[in-house]
Amino acid sequence: SVPSGALLAFSLRFGFALRLLSTITTTYTLLDTVPEHATFSLHRVMGDAVVGIIGMGDMGKMYARRIADAGWKVHACDVPEKFDALKSEFDSRKNVTIFENGHLVSRSSDWIMYAVEAKNMDAVVARYGPSTKMGAIVGGQTSTKAPEIAAFEKHLPADVEIVSCHSMHGPGVNPKAQPLVIIKHRATNKSVQMVERILACFESRMVPLSAEIHDRITADTQAVTHLAFLSMGTAWQANNQFPWEIPRYIGGIENVKINLMMRIYNNKWHVYAGLAILNPAAKAQIRQYAESVTELYKIMLAGNRKELADRIYAGQRAIFGERRKEDEDLLLQDELLDRFSLGEKPVKPVRNNHLSILAIVDCWWKLGIRPYDHMICSTPLFRLWLGITEYVYRNDALLAECIDTAIEDTSFRADDLEFTFAARDWSERVSLGHMDGYREKFEKIQAYFRPRFKEAGELGNQMIKTIEENLNSRKAEKAAA
Repeated sequence: SVPSGALLAFSLRFGFALRLLSTITTTYTLLDTVPEHATFSLHRVMGDAVVGIIGMGDMGKMYARRIADAGWKVHACDVPEKFDALKSEFDSRKNVTIFENGHLVSRSSDWIMYAVEAKNMDAVVARYGPSTKMGAIVGGQTSTKAPEIAAFEKHLPADVEIVSCHSMHGPGVNPKAQPLVIIKHRATNKSVQMVERILACFESRMVPLSAEIHDRITADTQAVTHLAFLSMGTAWQANNQFPWEIPRYIGGIENVKINLMMRIYNNKWHVYAGLAILNPAAKAQIRQYAESVTELYKIMLAGNRKELADRIYAGQRAIFGERRKEDEDLLLQDELLDRFSLGEKPVKPVRNNHLSILAIVDCWWKLGIRPYDHMICSTPLFRLWLGITEYVYRNDALLAECIDTAIEDTSFRADDLEFTFAARDWSERVSLGHMDGYREKFEKIQAYFRPRFKEAGELGNQMIKTIEENLNSRKAEKAAA
């Protein structure tokens, strides 16, 4: 009889040999079926490596274009029914080859990036992961890394390395100087450097993080930010309002609120659902934001000025400190805020209690979140949200006006009621983990605002570009001083 240890060793060697033979056979088979320019590298030297992209949605396409335009070979695929359309769309880029499925991409690529919805990651990796080229590197572009890494560990062969990434912006934003998270999970330094060389064409600011820290930071910076804007849109839809047609919602930071709300609803629902429902750290934060909105609104209804002021100023001290320089280093400046309006600004500004902003600071305070600690990998949307938040909280006169308005002025009371309902409903859907329920609500509001998406999108892109350029200019001036 053959000893069990010897039999195991033989099986492992035999399995390894089969995978090696399969890789070589597949490579040469593919060489007979793809264009001459789509050659394959077994050495992964700079410029010769093949980048594989599984999932050609908006972000997948953005990655494919940028990486291919930098001279790298790209092999990509999506679902079979999109094959012909993708082949036609990328026909002019001779170093992009569209394949019919992820098996062909996985077998022929040196770094494979999965750009699929977080909720589908496990199923997609289970299907194509075992076909991964021996010794290749695999990563993902989802905003929630816990399910992504779990899928990789579960379905990828042991000899495959894992280096993931996350561009902290949407496909319509210029990636230059934006944070790009690099996650070394199971890889050599050499493999990490290769991924960094490939992604250097983005000119982004690379931030090395673990998957766990990445998920915590994205929850801290994005989960409640998204909820605030989702709730704004829901409240306006419930009241049958288009905010740019109502004078009290035009001008100043109201412009930023409206543009960012429209930007979120002009995106795909799964971008936000995945982060909210699948990120382990997000649910508690979303629940706290809904509680902060509800509790503050009840205090306003009761007319308890002292309780409201005490709570708001406690949040101010916790997040912005005892001493605040009101005019120094604000992320947003007055001269920028009025440029980006979908409607005509009223002659006299209308006071607002800014419940959505008061609740975000209250939520950060209750959870011990320090938003400035996460600026290194913040999104443009979060920087703008933090900008309008500090615009209110670092101006004592404006903050006092919010308190006065909340107690004395009922102009926003009906809107605030719907906002409170909306925040609680979104929180409930997230806590139950209902992807379909999240999608149903998102797409209902999305349909309501769709007629103005094109105009709002152009204005929003210009707003983000102008404000980012202004911030970078001020940083450069400060550094040179």
